[in-house]
Amino acid sequence: MRNNGVQLSTAALHNTETMNYQDLKQTLSSGLLSFPITDFDAQGNFRPSTYASRLEWLAPYGASALFVAGGTGEFFSLTPSEYSDVVRLAVETCRGKVPILAGAGGPTRTAIAFAQEAERLGAHGILLMPHYLTEASQDGLVAHVEAVCKSVKFGVVVYNRGICRLNADSMELLAARCPNLIGFKDGIGDIELMVSIRRRLGDRLTYLGGLPTAELFAAPYKALGVPVYSSAVFNFMPKLAIDFYNAVKNDDHATTGRLIDDFFLPYLAIRNKKAGYAVSIVKAGATIVGHDGGPVRTPLIDLNAEECEQLKALILAQGPQ
Repeated sequence: MRNNGVQLSTAALHNTETMNYQDLKQTLSSGLLSFPITDFDAQGNFRPSTYASRLEWLAPYGASALFVAGGTGEFFSLTPSEYSDVVRLAVETCRGKVPILAGAGGPTRTAIAFAQEAERLGAHGILLMPHYLTEASQDGLVAHVEAVCKSVKFGVVVYNRGICRLNADSMELLAARCPNLIGFKDGIGDIELMVSIRRRLGDRLTYLGGLPTAELFAAPYKALGVPVYSSAVFNFMPKLAIDFYNAVKNDDHATTGRLIDDFFLPYLAIRNKKAGYAVSIVKAGATIVGHDGGPVRTPLIDLNAEECEQLKALILAQGPQ
């Protein structure tokens, strides 16, 4: 399997059907993670043919795991039946190639239903996203995460983002009560909180960087003991994403600085023009490089023609992928 310099775990290189949650934890402890977009046709319906082709294209580049129907995959817009179709196709397409984790979120019973469906379909774990809308105490958040973890047998990675802000005490309780809670993904950027959780729980969990356009935070998070992150750019610039990851891993500051200046900062200037563009710009990039994923679904909107031209020039300047 092509890995472009990323060291894949033994579990990831063998039949992923035999992977338990401890194997998954080990796999997620190194390498780059990818969150594929979900393909829609012009009418906004799920398009399985190009989605399968997308996964087949991305899998050999060497991501440690693919997180399907996640934030970049527009989980928030999928119906339950579409969710099943996406996860089923991902598992079938990537069987024996790369582990598949699925997004799951919403209120507790809804999150449990998604988690159990992902497990039934053969996914290796879930990323437990925020419960949405209502505020909750730490006790309530613990009860929510615990209920989801105990509803399944495979691995759970909790995503600290938005209104789900678990503190170190809560994570310690959950780690003690839920053996299959294997990971913590940070989408907040609170360094004090991240350090306190990392120091308190040590190797009990694997830690993932999950701030939007994580490459900008990759080096400082590595210094905190969080060397693994998810790359949205991998969706359309897989070689560049892997090159950047390897540069961070090897403390190649010249390469990381060049790529930040030449690509990531201009990319952010486009992405930051409108709320929600973190997903829209990835879909636009995929279309530009010949892997059209279709439009985003409302309430997101697509980049306009001028912004697409700016992105195209930025992509072409980086050379073939």
